[in-house]
Amino acid sequence: MSLKFPIYMDYQATTPADPRVVEAMLPYFGEKFGNAASRNHSFGWEAEKAVDTAREQIAAVIGADPREIVFTSGATESDNMALKGVAEMYKSKGKHVVTSAIEHKAIIDSAKRLETWGFDVTYIEPPTDGITTAGMVRERLRDDTILVSIMAANNEVGVLNEVKEIGQLCRERGVLFHTDATQGYGKVPMNVDDMCIDLLSMSAHKIYGPKGIGALYVRRRKPRVRLAALIDGGGHERGMRSGTLNVTGIVGFGKAAELCARELEEETIRLVNLREKFKSIIFESLDEVYVNGHETKRLPGNLNVSFPYVEGESLIMGLKDVAVSSGSACTSASLEPSYVLKAMGRGDELAHSSIRFGLGRFTTEEEIEYVAEKTTEIVKRLREMSPLYEMVKEGVDLSKVEWQHH
Repeated sequence: MSLKFPIYMDYQATTPADPRVVEAMLPYFGEKFGNAASRNHSFGWEAEKAVDTAREQIAAVIGADPREIVFTSGATESDNMALKGVAEMYKSKGKHVVTSAIEHKAIIDSAKRLETWGFDVTYIEPPTDGITTAGMVRERLRDDTILVSIMAANNEVGVLNEVKEIGQLCRERGVLFHTDATQGYGKVPMNVDDMCIDLLSMSAHKIYGPKGIGALYVRRRKPRVRLAALIDGGGHERGMRSGTLNVTGIVGFGKAAELCARELEEETIRLVNLREKFKSIIFESLDEVYVNGHETKRLPGNLNVSFPYVEGESLIMGLKDVAVSSGSACTSASLEPSYVLKAMGRGDELAHSSIRFGLGRFTTEEEIEYVAEKTTEIVKRLREMSPLYEMVKEGVDLSKVEWQHH
C-alpha cells in the first residue's frame, strides 16, 4: 500500500468523520429536515425520533439513561455548563470547587470565571506521571466543597485519571463529581453508575463524528443533579439548554457513539500495538528520549514524547508532511511551553521539545513506520547542530555549568 500525504497523527485534536457516520447524517440535510421541537406534523416527529435514537446510542456508551443526555454545541459548552450551572445552583450550600492544574482550558477558564464570582477553587498539581488520584482529591476536600471536576483522560499526555475512585470518594462525601470525558468517551470503558459520575462532558468530533455537537450527561437520581441554564430560550433539553437541536449533528454523534461501543475492544488492541511499535522504533534509534505521563495508564492512541536538545517547533517543521502537535489544539497558537507539562514538573526545555503523536481508527502500520523513522532522522540531524547535546555526549553535566551572561 502506498502512503498518502500528508499523514494525519493528531487524533487528540480532532478525528475525520467515519464514512458510516456521514452516511447516517446525509438524509437529515435534505428530505428529513424537520425541527425536533415541531410537535404537530410528521417532519417534526421524524426529527424527534432520530434525536431519541441518538440519545439512546450516546447514553449506552456510559451506561446512562437516555433522558440524562443534554445536547450542547460541544465539550467546551458542556464543561462551562457543568461548572457554572452547578456553581449557580448550589452556591447556598458552599463556594468551594476542586479541579486540577492540567485540565483542558474549558475547565481552567471556567474555574477562573467562578473565582471572579466569589468561589474558591483549588487546583491540584499532579505528579510527574500526570495522574490525579483520589488521595490527592481527598486532601483538598472541605466542608464547603460542592463540586470536583477531574478529566477522564488528559488531552495532551493521554494519561487516565482515577475516575472511579474519585467518584466513590465524592459520593461518600456528598460532593458532586464532574468528569470532562472528551478524550475518554468511546475510547476507554466508562460507566456512570459504577464510577459514581454525576456529570460527564463529551464531544462528537473526538470519536469520528461531526464538529459542533456535544453533550453533557446530567444524573437524574441518587443524587438528582440540578443545573442553572447558561442559555435561555424555548426550554429545550428539559430547560437546561435552549436552542433548536442540531438534528443532523446529533444523528452523526449517535452513529459515532454506536460504532465506538461496538468496536472499542478491537480498536484498543490495534492502537496499543501500533503505539508500542512506534515507540520501540524511536527508542531503539535515539538516546535521551522521554515519554511524558504514565507509560501504560494512558489512552491507546496517545504518545507524548520529549526530545531534549531539539526545539519542538523545528521538529514539527521538519515533519512537514505529517500532522502532529506540540500541545492541545486550543492552545497551539501560543509559543508558550505546554502548561500541562510544566505543571507535571517538566522544565521549559523539555516542555519545548515535546511532541504529541495521536493515532486513531485510520492510522496504518506503514504510516507508523514512516513517521517514526522520519522523526528519528530529523532529531538526529537537529542534535548534530546542538552544542548542548555535544557537551552531554562528552559527559558534561549541564546542571553544573556556569553560563556567562552578557
